[in-house]
Amino acid sequence: MTQQNPDFESVEYHLVYNELINAARRRGIVTYQELAHVVGLPLEGNYMGKRIGELLGTVSENEVRHNRPMLSAIAVTTGGRPGGGFFTWARQLNLLQSEHKADEEAFWEQQQKQIYATWQQKFHKG
Repeated sequence: MTQQNPDFESVEYHLVYNELINAARRRGIVTYQELAHVVGLPLEGNYMGKRIGELLGTVSENEVRHNRPMLSAIAVTTGGRPGGGFFTWARQLNLLQSEHKADEEAFWEQQQKQIYATWQQKFHKG
């Protein structure tokens, strides 16, 4: 893991983090394009993909540091799957060792289930 990442201090980080938490509480997903829109990035292209990937990696690093699942597991491409960077971060964070597609798929699904359990909305009767 890196030392304190400057992205932790950025407005972009907090906007992305907020969108991810809102999606998690709804048991939903959020696309990279939706995240790009929220932070004012182009909706496609290499720059958008790189910057969103950096922000998602920082979010995941912070979540794992706090003993929570990789929140970026609910951020997906227009194809409905995480980008390759998700699995790279999982390996860098020592959460995933395998490079087999079936293991990656199982890891991704497990992370999503853990996210929804962690962030589920609690409704209280008044």
